[in-house]
Amino acid sequence: MKQGIHPENYRPVVFKDMSNGDMFLTRSTCKTTETVEFEGEEYPVVKIEISSTSHPFYTGKSKLVDTAGRVDKFMNRYARSQKK
Repeated sequence: MKQGIHPENYRPVVFKDMSNGDMFLTRSTCKTTETVEFEGEEYPVVKIEISSTSHPFYTGKSKLVDTAGRVDKFMNRYARSQKK
């Protein structure tokens, strides 16, 4: 790797999939204040909603992941428009 081309904060970071709890280690410049123990070491952690271990395209399973309630909001609006 060439010296001096990466930012100062380019370091190992754990990304944690919040939908299934899987974690993986990679290098990143993401800013985070939280840490987690991974494989016996302490690393900064970035929490993500979906990754390749939980995305339906990669898993082959049709799974609805809705952490913000967007589907419920849509269904409520749709139901109201059908009553009119």
